[in-house]
This record gives sequence, structure tokens and C-alpha cells, in this order.
Amino acid sequence: MLSLSFNLLLFAFFAYLTATVFFAFSLSKQRKEESSSHTKSSKWGISFVLLGLVLSLGYFFARWSVSGHAPVSNMFEYMTTLGIAMALAFTIIYFIYPSRADVTGLFTMPTVMLLIVYASTFSTAVAPLVPSLQMPLMLKLHIITTAIGQGLLAIGFAAGLAFLIRSIDIKENSWKPRVLEIIMYGLICVVANAILTHGFSAAGYEAQFNYVDQNGQESQVPMTYNLPALVGPNEWVNITEDKMDPLISMPAIIEAGDLNTLIWSFALGLVLYWLLRLVIRKRLTHLIQPLLKGTSPSTLDEFSYRAIAIGFPIFALGGLVFAMIWAEIAWSRFWGWDPKEVWALITFLFYAAYLHLRLKMEWHGEKSAWLCVIGFAIIMFNLVIVNLFIVGLHSYA
Repeated sequence: MLSLSFNLLLFAFFAYLTATVFFAFSLSKQRKEESSSHTKSSKWGISFVLLGLVLSLGYFFARWSVSGHAPVSNMFEYMTTLGIAMALAFTIIYFIYPSRADVTGLFTMPTVMLLIVYASTFSTAVAPLVPSLQMPLMLKLHIITTAIGQGLLAIGFAAGLAFLIRSIDIKENSWKPRVLEIIMYGLICVVANAILTHGFSAAGYEAQFNYVDQNGQESQVPMTYNLPALVGPNEWVNITEDKMDPLISMPAIIEAGDLNTLIWSFALGLVLYWLLRLVIRKRLTHLIQPLLKGTSPSTLDEFSYRAIAIGFPIFALGGLVFAMIWAEIAWSRFWGWDPKEVWALITFLFYAAYLHLRLKMEWHGEKSAWLCVIGFAIIMFNLVIVNLFIVGLHSYA
């Protein structure tokens, strides 16, 4: 059953990839015909999104049947669940606001695929729940609701990014085109992370280090590196022969192994980015912008706002209300200023500010789109940096 779940997720990935191709064909045809009506390619695109969603849900429930609990208890499971939630959110919004949903699909489906690719770099093993997660009802209510809310907020990011690429003069010598390129570089780094992780794993690379933990005591379990160590854990001792020593040591509060992977991903991502630039001889956003010329910026602006307006209360319910109830049951306090809790609050306050600025200060268009991008960056910072690199009560995730 576990192998079936992996195969279903793999087929879902290719379904989303096919949907992306069809959405690109649809936009290209609409631009040539100067028409905003849905094409056959658009219909094929949403059909493959639906197929991918069915396959993804098949993976979700097949893994659930194996583990005995909702598959949202570690990074592999949560990132794939977030991708599924994003695909589900796009499908719902597609049918509610069908006008010009193709362009959002062109940005949403690659984001879903990148989430699945990134998830695949973590351990896929089914492990027993840690004690604080052994509350099935609260696990479902808190984490699944949060994932659905973040999936809708991610749709806002996709539409906002499409708005910016559509509206900004890419040839302009200013900070705006450069920031868009940095976003493209960041997406390439996700691919680089998967290449490195799977490549070194296939080669069987492994190095282990003893280290001193936050309590000043030597850890009983060595830290395992699957990439050559550039940064090492606190007061490390290399216990693996013929493997390179770290260049520097990190303080105990930092998860050095994950930071090491991040540094390698940024390095390879930079190489891949400039290789692509050498091939196409222009900025990466130049490849995308022509497809968006026939798209109405105001429609993209409205699309992103609607997604966030729906996603914000769902995220608030799952990420704060249900989370505090869970914290009271698991740790006997509603709030403890754990890094994960702090960044969940920051995310809530940011999107509350977004809605205020949108509704009261009339921040529409480009200002609103930049906020959508920043909001998604905060979500990913919480999921990746806070989850993996900062030691806290949520480190098990």
C-alpha cells in the first residue's frame, strides 16, 4: 500500500506537469487570437489538474491507511499535503472565477510540483507519532485546516506573481525586475535541492558527527550528513573516515545539517540559474512575460485578492485557534513564544494588514501583488527556515 501511495503521487506530479503545458498552450493561443475565451487546451489543462488532484488524494488516503493517522506529521507529509491543498484551492477558485484562470494555473501548477519535489528530499518513511502529535482529532483540525488555508494563500501568491511579471517592464533598470529574477532563482534552488539530495543519496554519501547539544551535553545520536559538510554542528567531532571536515561550526540552536543542505542548494541553484541565462541570453522572466500579454492585470489582481480573502480566515482558524487548543492539551499552555508560534502570528498579522490596506487604503494592483509575494515568502520562511534550522518544540516537523 505504501508503494501504491508513492506511485499515485508520482503520477499526480506528471498530471500537474501536463496541465501546466496545456495552460501555456492556451495562453499562447489566446494571445495570438487576441481572445479571452477558454480554449480546448484550457479545458484539457483543468482536466489534468482534476486528474492530478484525484491521484494526489489517492496518495493521501493510501498513506493514511498505512500509518493509521493523517499524513501531516513530518516535512515530507506536510509539504505534499500543502501541494494537494493548493491544487484543491486552485480547482475551487477556477470554477468560481473561471475568467482568466489559465494564467494562474500556469503559475500554480509549477508551484505545486515544486512543493512535491521539495517534499521528496525528506525522509518518506512512515514513523510513529511523537507524544505531542498523538491526538488524532486535533492533528486533523490544526494541521489540515492550516494546510488548506496556506494553499489558498499560495494561490494569491501565484496570481500576484503573474500580475507583476505581466505589468512590470522587465527591461527597466530598477529593483523590481531584479526582485522578480531573485524569485525565479529561488524556485531554481528548490530544483537544485532535489538534484543534490537524490544525487548524493544514490551515490551512498554519508558522514556522521558527534556534537554538543543546547544543554551542553554530548548528543547520544550522531548527526548524519548526506552532503559534504561545509558547516558542522556545535563542537563537532568527525566520526566518519575519508569524509571532509566542516569549515565552520554552528551554535547548538542551529540545525547545522539542514543549514548545510541549504547552502549547497543556493550554490548549485546559482550555477543552474546562470547556465539558463547563458542559454536564453536574457532574464528568465522574459520567457514568461509574452504569454501574459493578453491577460488583464485587473483580473489577476482580483483573483489574488479573492484567494487570500477566502484563505485568511481558514488559516487563522487552523494556524492559531486550533493550534492554541492543541498547545494547551500537548504542553499545558495556549501560547509559549516558540519560534513556530511566533511566525504563525506574524503570518496572521501580515495578511490581516494586507486585507486592511486592500479594503481601507485601496492598495490594489502592484502594491497588492507585492504583498502577496511577501506573504508567501513569510509562509515558506516559517515552513523551511523555522521548521528545519531553529531548534524548538516543532523541530520534530
